[in-house]
Amino acid sequence: MAKLFSQALTLSARRNVLLNSMRAYSRTMADPLEHATGLEKREMLAKAAGNDNPFDMKIFQRGPGTKDNPTLVPSAFDSRIIGCVCEEESASVCWMWLYEGEPKRCGCGYWFKLQKKAPL
Repeated sequence: MAKLFSQALTLSARRNVLLNSMRAYSRTMADPLEHATGLEKREMLAKAAGNDNPFDMKIFQRGPGTKDNPTLVPSAFDSRIIGCVCEEESASVCWMWLYEGEPKRCGCGYWFKLQKKAPL
């Protein structure tokens, strides 16, 4: 009987030590920004600074789109692929490559031009 009691007490003590150490660990987790590195950290810093679109991936509206005043598309590279929804109710997208220094006209008549942007 004494042996059974001592085993139960030992198991209970181990379980409490384990649970208490896990609770202490979960309360002291560091900020995710301290653990992030590389591109993920730069993205988190940009979002903390108020830039919710650091990679320019969100949809934006076309500008006037004339040859003299084309819609400017930001890019950190020499080229970028873009999609134009030519008609408002259209279900298809017209994809095209834009190259630096060369304005390009879509099939619907809108003009686009690549604008240099500093990388993230």
